[in-house]
Amino acid sequence: RHCTDVICCVIFIIVILGYIALGIVAWVHGDPRKVIYPTDSYGQFCGQKDTLNENKTILFYFNILKCASPIVLINLQCPTTQLCVSKCPDRFATYIDVQASYRYKPDQWNYFRQFCKPGFNNPRKSVAQVLRDEDCPSMIIPSRPFLKRCFPDFSTKNGVLTVANQTTFKDGRGKTRNVTDLREAANGINNVLDARSVGVKIFEDYAISWYWILIGLFIAMIVSLLFLVLLRFTAGVLFWIFIFGVIGIIGYGIWHCYWEYDHLKGIPGSDLTVYDIGFQTDFRVYLQLRQTWLAFMIILCGVEVIIILMLIFLRNRIRIAIALLKEGSRAIGYIMSTLFYPIVTFILIAICISYWAVTAVFLATSGEPVYKVMANQTLCKYANLTCDPETFNTTNVTKLCPGAQCTFAFYGGESLYHKYIFIFQLANAFVFLWLVNFAIALGQCTLAGAFASYYWASRKPADIPLWPLFSSFGRAIRYHTGSLAFGALILAIVQLIRVILEYLDHKLKGTQNSFTRFLLCCLKCCFWCLEKFLKFINRNAYIMIAIYGKNFCTSAKDAFFLLMRNVVRVAVLDKVTDFLLFLGKILVAGGVGVLAFFFFTQRIPVFAQEAPTLNYYWVPLLTVIIGSYLVAHGFFSVYAMCVDTLFLCFCEDLERNDGSTAKPYFMSASLHRILGKKELSPKKA
Repeated sequence: RHCTDVICCVIFIIVILGYIALGIVAWVHGDPRKVIYPTDSYGQFCGQKDTLNENKTILFYFNILKCASPIVLINLQCPTTQLCVSKCPDRFATYIDVQASYRYKPDQWNYFRQFCKPGFNNPRKSVAQVLRDEDCPSMIIPSRPFLKRCFPDFSTKNGVLTVANQTTFKDGRGKTRNVTDLREAANGINNVLDARSVGVKIFEDYAISWYWILIGLFIAMIVSLLFLVLLRFTAGVLFWIFIFGVIGIIGYGIWHCYWEYDHLKGIPGSDLTVYDIGFQTDFRVYLQLRQTWLAFMIILCGVEVIIILMLIFLRNRIRIAIALLKEGSRAIGYIMSTLFYPIVTFILIAICISYWAVTAVFLATSGEPVYKVMANQTLCKYANLTCDPETFNTTNVTKLCPGAQCTFAFYGGESLYHKYIFIFQLANAFVFLWLVNFAIALGQCTLAGAFASYYWASRKPADIPLWPLFSSFGRAIRYHTGSLAFGALILAIVQLIRVILEYLDHKLKGTQNSFTRFLLCCLKCCFWCLEKFLKFINRNAYIMIAIYGKNFCTSAKDAFFLLMRNVVRVAVLDKVTDFLLFLGKILVAGGVGVLAFFFFTQRIPVFAQEAPTLNYYWVPLLTVIIGSYLVAHGFFSVYAMCVDTLFLCFCEDLERNDGSTAKPYFMSASLHRILGKKELSPKKA
């Protein structure tokens, strides 16, 4: 063996180093506390100790109407002045009204000014100047804290949306507006608040039942292992029982259709055609027609004949597929360590996901408060330029542009780093996809190498190498990192394009015309098909890499043409394997799920006292069912890789050897018997 796709290996290593550097830069500039804790327009955290905001833990928005939704408020910031306050407003008020009455109602002014900028206490300043300088909000509305932010206190009265039992409010700029104008700014808050209490109860259920959930998953692991071991003896029986069961069910359907067809004979109106009665929303009308049952009977007869003919002509290939399934079970029995390799893949993918998520959060929180000059004069050359509020009053801007203010504009930055944040996020997503696909490719190549060493052993299990899994893993890392990275790169590019298409479809939803929707739908469909095809090619290419040690392109080409020369066998084996493994997943998840249902609902008398008292019994139940399915999927993915590897080895064995003494077959005795003397006879030169 020699190193393959060295250039791609070098590029892959450089990209990983660059990815680490991107994470470090994001860690230096980002601050995830901006996601958890609110920050005011000065970049200070609300409630931060040893600051003026220590006792002000809630964020107040001067003009919440500028905020699109709570998601924007929490994650992206809202384009309005934000202030830390100790409590949210509990009444309607406008700055105009408060200023007009501050002399004889000082309490109203004292209450309102706590929502103004710190230190502002000049009610004699004109309303226009106050709103221009954003010293105070134009209005306050009754609010309640949610995720440490002040949101309108919505309620529904007789089906009408209200705030503090009012349907209208003054916006402080001379207009009376409806509270529905606030709907978009706080859409879904009540639902999320209700979900918080449900979330607490779900957390309590997990805290009480976590060890029982682990026991259920352990049982799923044991059942999965037993199923794989028993497939050696039951694969053929399970498949033929299912096939004959399908034939029997379809046969019963044919008889039932004929019975209905004959039963309707002579009944008035039953001889009408579908064309006569036209389209009906009540489909039961069609069941009163003889023509309907005749059509059903003809369709079922066609399906029955097709299945029987396929069994007759493909019987030998089905037997080969079942024999390979049994051989796969036998191979796993000799190399049991392969069953636990998915844990390695899971750990690698978990590391990739964690690093991607942390980097994405730090990149998203890299923004800093940006201040820009707001001037009354349209000809002011400093308008919309960035400024520093700490030193703004010492500059010449206020002299050249009277009334100009250095006000908060948005969260972001104008450095080279901040300008390319979106590009960095795309790079983060792309490298994440590349690394995840590489981890999967490494697992597939490692397992393929281990199972190939089993197939090509002359005497099984005596000639199987010692520690075949670890040897295969070492070969994959030492020689074929570049090839695995190359295959993962191609798949990652397609997946990134699919992500971008989904993003565009989501962003353009509601604004696109019929042609645009059709075009996006076609593109998404095409790239979905391309991704499935590439996964199939990559999987078989990794098997050929594990067997022969060639580069990715050569291995992919050899695997593709080898499969095309055995296309019928591929189709039969694929469907038989998919069916049996899907049946196994359903049996494992369903069996453990039923057991968990009876346990958590205290219907097993022996364990009735042990079962925990839960708020929602479906919480641990669904966790056990989904977890059991994933556990079974992890074990069965090893089995599927084993069968695919043995199949490619089997096809190579048939093409390279002829069963003679000089070129003996490496296949098992059971496959010898199924192929028969004709296929095993030496090939003529």
